[in-house]
Amino acid sequence: MIRSMADVDVRQGLRKVLGQVQVAAGNRSPDLQDVKPRLVAVSKIKPAELILQAYEEGQRHFGENYVQELEEKGHNSLILENCKDIKWHFIGHLQSNKVNKVLAVPNLFMIETVDSKKLATQLNKNWPNFNPDSKLNIMIQVNTSGEQEKNGINPSEVQGLTEYVLKECTNLRLDGLMTIGQFGYDLAKGPNPDFVCLKQCRDDVCKKLGLNWKDIGLSMGMSDDFEHAIQLGSTNVRVGTSIFGHRPKKA
Repeated sequence: MIRSMADVDVRQGLRKVLGQVQVAAGNRSPDLQDVKPRLVAVSKIKPAELILQAYEEGQRHFGENYVQELEEKGHNSLILENCKDIKWHFIGHLQSNKVNKVLAVPNLFMIETVDSKKLATQLNKNWPNFNPDSKLNIMIQVNTSGEQEKNGINPSEVQGLTEYVLKECTNLRLDGLMTIGQFGYDLAKGPNPDFVCLKQCRDDVCKKLGLNWKDIGLSMGMSDDFEHAIQLGSTNVRVGTSIFGHRPKKA
């Protein structure tokens, strides 16, 4: 049975998740202690009123999977009026013909799902038309699990796309690498191999391109595994259900 909006205590859920993030970060190895993980509250299929509650509790980063929903919420008068410092993350697959719709969203902070030179080129070319005074934060999406239904580049392609973004896309700022990973991984088997793979991709590309690994973030971990992801080095976790409650399946 799906809970109604009145049954969801967003503030309590958010406080609990933030506490879990803090504890997980505190349990990391010493070299990771100075990197504070960023919590992205995934608000897809949730109304503006619940976003407002989370914002009032101090949450600033929110993630949306669908272009139309990001458009609607980004231009929502309630959110525009009351959430001046909101930072939107687009975390779904972005098609070329919808790039401008996403770039036009007020307070767009990051696109976490760049998975081709074509998309990077289009974002780089079009972003100055919307916000010429800043760079657009992006992440490169890596398909670490090799599942056909998931988007993202192959781990072997990370260096090439990273190098392309850094050298050719002067209007973009590379925040790091992102993966969704396999759903329902059993942690009794050991560290999640998708998270280990993404970290290895980051370490390899930093070594080959002479980058500081602390400048290349890792977006990995969701409601059921974000604590484990943080302990493995995640700098950006996407949590929806644990904050907003379960969502109905999209038709």
